[in-house]
Amino acid sequence: MSLDRRTLLKGLAVAGAGAAVGSTPANASEAKVAPPDAVGMLYDATRCIGCRACVTACKTANDLPGNIYDPPNDLNGDTKNIIKKYEVDGEVESYMKAQCMHCIDPGCASACMIGAFKKREYGIVTWDPTRCIGCRYCQVACPYNIPKFQWESNNPKIVKCEMCLHMIEAGKEPGCCQACPKEAVIFGKYTDLMADAKSRIERHPERYWGPDGKPKIFGEHDGGGTQVLYLASVDFEKLGLP
Repeated sequence: MSLDRRTLLKGLAVAGAGAAVGSTPANASEAKVAPPDAVGMLYDATRCIGCRACVTACKTANDLPGNIYDPPNDLNGDTKNIIKKYEVDGEVESYMKAQCMHCIDPGCASACMIGAFKKREYGIVTWDPTRCIGCRYCQVACPYNIPKFQWESNNPKIVKCEMCLHMIEAGKEPGCCQACPKEAVIFGKYTDLMADAKSRIERHPERYWGPDGKPKIFGEHDGGGTQVLYLASVDFEKLGLP
C-alpha cells in the first residue's frame, strides 16, 4: 500500500471532480455496455450438484489457504468462490455459486477514489494492491456484498474473484470452470454465454424461473448488467441475489 499523501490528495480531487461531472443528467442516462473483448461465466443452478469442486479449484488456482473439506458458509478473506444452498423443509431446492459478478458498471470501481478497482482486460474487475488505501468503500458500494477484507492480516488485502485472470492470460480457463464435473459453470465470451443462456431457456422454459412466469437470465439487465450470468429454477432473491 504505497500511496503517499500527495498522491492520495490528488486522487481525492480527481474523484470529487469526476463525481461532480458524473452527476449530470446526460451522463446518468448513458447505460454502459460490456467491452468488445468481454469474457464471463454462466452458472446454471439446475446443473449444480453442490460438490464444491469449484471451491477447491479456486483455492488451488489462487493459492488461498483454508480447509477444503470444511469450507466456510460465506465468502471471506481466504475464499473467492463459495457454493450456498437454498432449502425448503430441509430439502435442497437449489444451489448457488457466490462470487464477484464482474458488473458492466461496477459500483466498487465507482466508489474507489484512487482507482484500485477497475475494469481491465476482458472487462474483468480487478484490484490493484499498490493503489489501495484500505478505505473499504468498495465493500459498501457492492450490491452483492462481494469484496472481503483480511482483518487478521498485518498486510491486509481486498479479496474477491478476478476470474483467474492469470490463467486466462496463459490460455487456460478459470479454475472453477475447469473443475465443475457437470458444467454447471462455464467460461467464454460474454456474447456467446448470453446466447447460450437464451438458447437453454428457449429449449426448456419450464426448467427456469422468472417473474410473471417468464424465465429470466439474472445479470442480463440487473444492476446495469453483469459478466457473470445466472439461470435457476427458483426465485433469485431466495439465492441471495438482489
